[in-house]
Amino acid sequence: MTLKELEQQLLALTPGEKVQAIKLLAQSLGGYWQGIEKTPRVCGGDARIANTRIPVWVLVEAHRLGYSDADLLKSYPTITATDLANAWGYAEAHSDEIELAIEQNQVA
Repeated sequence: MTLKELEQQLLALTPGEKVQAIKLLAQSLGGYWQGIEKTPRVCGGDARIANTRIPVWVLVEAHRLGYSDADLLKSYPTITATDLANAWGYAEAHSDEIELAIEQNQVA
């Protein structure tokens, strides 16, 4: 995709979608993701829901296996819908990192 094509798509977004796009870009530039933490020696340094030991990759893999957001919230009562939204945004922006973590943690 070219920058010109991206510009056309961005201009076609609703105001709410534009706010989300700006937030996503700002987070990716700053290396900070609201509600997501990476700490050496906690969950292997993988991205996780803040103040938990629930890695983003675990949630992504569960989602792929058919678990809905409601299922995940029931299974992990310490997280919120906002936590899941933060995890999905992080996973989308860092898909290579998440894919690698899933691959490295698969049981043979």
